[in-house]
Amino acid sequence: MNLIKFQQIVFFIKDIYKKDFIPLHEPYFDEEEKKWLIKAIESTFVSSVGPFVEEFEKKIAQYVGSKYAVATINGTSALHLALLAVGVKEGNEVITQPLTFVATCNAIKYCGAEPVFVDVSEKTLGMSAESLEYFLKKYVEVKNGYAYNRITKRRISACVPVHIFGHPTEIDEIVTLCREYNIKVVEDSAEALGSFYKGKHAGTFGNAGILSFNGNKIITTGGGGMVITDDESIAKKVKHLSQVAKVPHPYEYYHDTLGYNYRMPNINAALGLAQLEKLNWFIDKKRQLAEIYKEFFQTLEGIEFIEEPEEVKSNYWLNAVRFPSKKERSLFLEYANKEGVQARGVWTLMYKLPMYRDCFKIATPVAEKLEETVVNIPSGVPKYIR
Repeated sequence: MNLIKFQQIVFFIKDIYKKDFIPLHEPYFDEEEKKWLIKAIESTFVSSVGPFVEEFEKKIAQYVGSKYAVATINGTSALHLALLAVGVKEGNEVITQPLTFVATCNAIKYCGAEPVFVDVSEKTLGMSAESLEYFLKKYVEVKNGYAYNRITKRRISACVPVHIFGHPTEIDEIVTLCREYNIKVVEDSAEALGSFYKGKHAGTFGNAGILSFNGNKIITTGGGGMVITDDESIAKKVKHLSQVAKVPHPYEYYHDTLGYNYRMPNINAALGLAQLEKLNWFIDKKRQLAEIYKEFFQTLEGIEFIEEPEEVKSNYWLNAVRFPSKKERSLFLEYANKEGVQARGVWTLMYKLPMYRDCFKIATPVAEKLEETVVNIPSGVPKYIR
């Protein structure tokens, strides 16, 4: 019976995409990208200086509704700098979730800080406000205006909720809870460009948010990221650190602190500007695709299509389904990939990885359940939607 279901799913996906091999997600380009790239090449500004970077930052800020946007080489570097800019220091702890891509925790570690794990929500897949509240009330105390973990005695300086697969989490509740404990919030919105919660763009609720423009994201710059914020001091610090902390001067080189070579190249920004012109079209097509998947999976008993949560308009970056068991999930992954339909399970939970095994955590039964049952299916923009 399982094999028949698997065959139905694979046939349906191949019928949508009209080809034999379907990747999980691939970029969509046309002549516009070539035009913008030629402009960048002809200008000779192809590295980290050039007008397209500032134009891309300005347009992203306008789109998401933030006052400032600072471009970086990837989403990980954006998160690293955002955490430094809000005050995360060596020896601190940063609250996050175990169900995420490893870059979330790596950026915390780059600051010399330690991740702390709370559970996720079954509805949003992102950080659970209820689990966060439990952790704060049971394990956190405020001394001299700062939050400390009663068990580890470390200061908790920030919280990084992640908007998974483009679905915003319970971010307003999370921000409210963190403010009570003077904990800064940096939203990992790497997957959520074009997603809105209660009419407000993901990444604009906390002290800062980050975006990713990796090749598999909803728009791509090849490699790239962005810090978005309404706080001028955060934006200035991120920009300064991303430019190897060089003090501005026409010909002298003086660097006033440890900086990072994280500035987005102009040629990547040119590609981003071409892609940004298509963003609303991408979102429309991906939402159409999600509706097609939703209707199809309603006909298959036992397999649940994961829909956007209430009060959310999701970009549906990656479509996901839940299988009734780990065994059925694993069998489907093996069958689909063998048949040329690229599907994947969600990430291994962070505290199961060797470098994060000893981090402080509370019980995360929802994350454990989702790790065993959720599968991502092809989500690139189809050229032809039926």
